[in-house]
Amino acid sequence: MFNLNRVIPFNGVGWRSVPNSLAKNRFGASEACLEEWCVSDFSANMKQFLLCWTVFFVSWVGSRLNAEDVAYSQPGLLKKEFVADASPTKSSHGSTIIESKDVLMAAWFGGEYERSPDASIFFSRNEGRGWSQPVEVANGIHEEDHARFPTWNPVLFRGKDGPLYLFYKEGPSPSEWWGLVKVSWDNGRTWGKSKKLPMGIVGPVRNKPIELEDGTILCGSSTEDEGWRINLERTKNPLGIWTKTPALNRALDVAVIQPTLLNWPEAPLQLLCRSKNGAIYQTFSDDTGFTWRRVVRTELPNPNSAIDAVLLRDGRALLVYNHSIEGRSVLNVAISKDGRKWEGALLLENSPGDEFSYPAVVQGADRLVHVTYTWKHDKIRHVIIDPGSLVTKPIVDGQWPW
Repeated sequence: MFNLNRVIPFNGVGWRSVPNSLAKNRFGASEACLEEWCVSDFSANMKQFLLCWTVFFVSWVGSRLNAEDVAYSQPGLLKKEFVADASPTKSSHGSTIIESKDVLMAAWFGGEYERSPDASIFFSRNEGRGWSQPVEVANGIHEEDHARFPTWNPVLFRGKDGPLYLFYKEGPSPSEWWGLVKVSWDNGRTWGKSKKLPMGIVGPVRNKPIELEDGTILCGSSTEDEGWRINLERTKNPLGIWTKTPALNRALDVAVIQPTLLNWPEAPLQLLCRSKNGAIYQTFSDDTGFTWRRVVRTELPNPNSAIDAVLLRDGRALLVYNHSIEGRSVLNVAISKDGRKWEGALLLENSPGDEFSYPAVVQGADRLVHVTYTWKHDKIRHVIIDPGSLVTKPIVDGQWPW
């Protein structure tokens, strides 16, 4: 970028670029050369100076765009877009996504900020021609009591048979909230009234439930009123009877919430969850979720941030999470054949100082994977992945492979 000439002062008036061979003899035979002053030399040096700064600026801009360029160059990453280019609220967070009858649907909560009383549940559909304008489908307004509470963590679910359900939480904080459910009989075009879940039941706390062979809807749940503890809730009719397990952990031993479930064929049911302990934790059940083994640490880091996973049709599991101990500035995709050993697959986001969090993931009928997540708390981003085209590298000792 720079030449090897030296720039030396000329008579205290200007600057002149002088070859090294002359500069080293500046006070000798080459002095005559230095007596020469010309405006063209000064202009040339100014041009060089401006050129250098231009190159620096372009390089800086390139570094800011590099993460996005790298993301799109990764095999298997097909598309990135926003569910709503113009968000209806100042803050958007905690999304959920589902494919139902060939229609993609997403929901999230948004308001002035997280926990603000105006935080409501918003919903959008995508029939293949782009996302619809977001509409508010639930809020915490109680006119009879002249009160309004924030809403939280919507979860969309539809079983093999039956309607589309929207679970969500309402209340001043996660330690005080309660669970509700709404039903749509026309695939999300219209919704019925909200119904409060039974006392002590919050429903799927953040991630989608799974449906067992007998039609049971198994939900990963958690509570925060007596420390962070996880449990399982189950029902065959979300509008009817529910049961739940005792807490699977002691909050003083390990603080975990927001489980995601993997129903491996011919293998124990697996639960992965967020923690305050710097890693993703897991446990397994051999009896379809009635009893569970001890909650243990995995090799995957976790910066106290939500995760989600899905069991693919090819038998592998796909996990979306922040591969970091601190901060949510990276968002990653990992693949596993058994839920124990993971391989890095994609780096969806990498922007120091920004936040990318609370992913939700499903696989569509066409085998493509759809992920939504919080983008800087401003918008909800939607990503499409072809899992068959992913190029993976083993995660060894918890280190991301690139």
